[in-house]
Amino acid sequence: MVPLSVLETEGFDLEAVMVSGLLPPHFLSPDPVEDLRAYVADYLKEEIAAEALTRNIPAFAEFLKVASLTSGALLNYVNVARETGVSHKVVRTYFDILEDTYLGFRVPSWKKSRKRRLIETEKFYLFDVGVMTYLSRQAPRIGSPGFGTAFEHYILMELRAFQAYTAPDLEITYWRTAGGFEVDFILGDKELALEVKGSKRTHKGDERGLRALKEDGPVKHAVIVSLEETPRRLDSGIEVVPWRMFIDRLWGRDFL
Repeated sequence: MVPLSVLETEGFDLEAVMVSGLLPPHFLSPDPVEDLRAYVADYLKEEIAAEALTRNIPAFAEFLKVASLTSGALLNYVNVARETGVSHKVVRTYFDILEDTYLGFRVPSWKKSRKRRLIETEKFYLFDVGVMTYLSRQAPRIGSPGFGTAFEHYILMELRAFQAYTAPDLEITYWRTAGGFEVDFILGDKELALEVKGSKRTHKGDERGLRALKEDGPVKHAVIVSLEETPRRLDSGIEVVPWRMFIDRLWGRDFL
């Protein structure tokens, strides 16, 4: 199960979606925050307590909040355990529960490199951006500190919807080197390398990770997706593509 794609909606408001997410009842709701509150309560009651997946429901509820704040970051069981008040072994079990109940998923690292030492730790995301922002008590607006994280999360949801409906064997990974270079997402065998920026203007430094990845071997399409209004191609060959145009091109199979 994946949330809706923008192509399945009408009246799509990017800022509003950061709050509501794209589960149909929440996206269409006049009060998505209240519906998300009920959704999380039902999840804890029906999925966790009723199925006896863990006995310590308060600790798991606290873990959900911490997991939402670290959604999209490298998995660090020790740090999450410290914030949650349980052992790192229990936290590892909790993350497995999220995955088993389809509330979250792991994104593995790209492990092939010719020149660089890579970070191989997985990342973890909650499955819907609205669930993530509700649990983390955020309401991201364009220009706010949390918007970039939420926007990256939303773009990943579109990638996963595309994967689920058109290319179930397509691998989605991320790339990060020990030296600090990073690319948000890689699709397939570097058919598409994607950097996500929740800003209205990209800057020279935004190319850094994609440039390093291209130096490490061929990349078919290197793209920065952002809130810019007009597409352009940089001297490095990297494309800057407005987010809605990117999604149309993704589903039109321009990149794959």
